[in-house]
Amino acid sequence: MLKRITGLFNRQKVTEDENKLLQSIDRNRLPNHIAIIMDGNGRWAQRRGMPRSLGHRAGVESLRSIVQLCSELGIKVLTCYAFSTENWKRPQEEVSFLMNLLVEYLDKELEELHSNGVKINAIGRLAELPQPAREALDRAFRKTENNSGLLLNLALNYGGRREITDAVVKIARLVKDNRLEINEINESLIKEHLYTAGMPDPDLLVRPSGDFRISNFLLWQLAYTEFWLSDVMWPDFKRIHLLQAILEFQCRERRFGGLIKK
Repeated sequence: MLKRITGLFNRQKVTEDENKLLQSIDRNRLPNHIAIIMDGNGRWAQRRGMPRSLGHRAGVESLRSIVQLCSELGIKVLTCYAFSTENWKRPQEEVSFLMNLLVEYLDKELEELHSNGVKINAIGRLAELPQPAREALDRAFRKTENNSGLLLNLALNYGGRREITDAVVKIARLVKDNRLEINEINESLIKEHLYTAGMPDPDLLVRPSGDFRISNFLLWQLAYTEFWLSDVMWPDFKRIHLLQAILEFQCRERRFGGLIKK
């Protein structure tokens, strides 16, 4: 049986290595927005001779500790890829488990998240989710809507191509209804019609599990994002790994297509 960490914001034992990383990080140069592809749950379980469902449950523990760390550091936005538009192709039993796990996570953690100022949001075609999942999300939205701490952004039934397509359709309707001229369409307008409207683009993308692809995640928003890749499976992803990613991020020069002035 997997040991559950009690309380999202209870202080965990901080290792010496983690302490060193915390001391090395420049708190004035933190990424405003971190995006994470939470990958490797099923493979993690199968390599241990366990059902994939236990891998997903273990992945929730990693999410809990990473949300805690981001809140402690003062990260503004954390976007986690929880369920893609392609994930519906998985066996129905696994899909149902994932939807139930979402409800369980939200219901169990909501009070802790709320008390620590976390605001819960979700991006994707949420109307296509099962009713219990939609209701749990609605409870979380209403409970935390006035919070001003970390914005926990869950990507659910999300696909980057679908997001851009939905934005194009919205803009096309404006043109059709004579509410917008074609020459008024620009990058800013498109950004305003994405699911992430009003949010900064991710500064840092974290991809565990050893894969080298973005898997249809935030295709527009990742244009100038720094990537940090790891072989660690998501259930084994700890606070120290995110600290390593942030420290490496702070060592990089972000040029956004230009040159660094010397």
